[in-house]
Amino acid sequence: MANVLSIEDVVDLGIEKEKARRDFYAHVADTFQDPEMKTLFSQLRDWENAHVNRFTKIRESLRGRASKESYPGEMEAYMQSLVDDRFYSEVSPATFGEHVESPLDAIRYGIAFEKDAILFFMEMARYVQADTKDTIMELMEEERSHVIHLIKLRKKMGGGPTE
Repeated sequence: MANVLSIEDVVDLGIEKEKARRDFYAHVADTFQDPEMKTLFSQLRDWENAHVNRFTKIRESLRGRASKESYPGEMEAYMQSLVDDRFYSEVSPATFGEHVESPLDAIRYGIAFEKDAILFFMEMARYVQADTKDTIMELMEEERSHVIHLIKLRKKMGGGPTE
């Protein structure tokens, strides 16, 4: 028998991803001395923390709701593919220095994290009821604005789209 994730489980996964991004941004803000980097990554940390709070409210509103699936196990299989955390483990505090050697590295990871969040939210929106979908879409738009902030900083620092 398949162990099917509930929508509450999916939101819990979203909360954990938000916490991982928040912790990454906090670490970047503490690691690099450039004032612009500190300001941006501190702001990103605070934004992700606000997302944790919003997700927590969403989770509380979903208690006992069933998720929509085309076939048994659909949600579990697909959402598990979206929450593969190998990427996140590369920038844990314990391994941060091995993967992030420069501000541009931090920006690249930040952009990738935000894109990951957008994908997660897009897919999550498929499984939630209409009253929750609006909040998910707002969160997704906020993540898009984070990507824009990071891309602008990358460009300012001389990093190209493939850097």
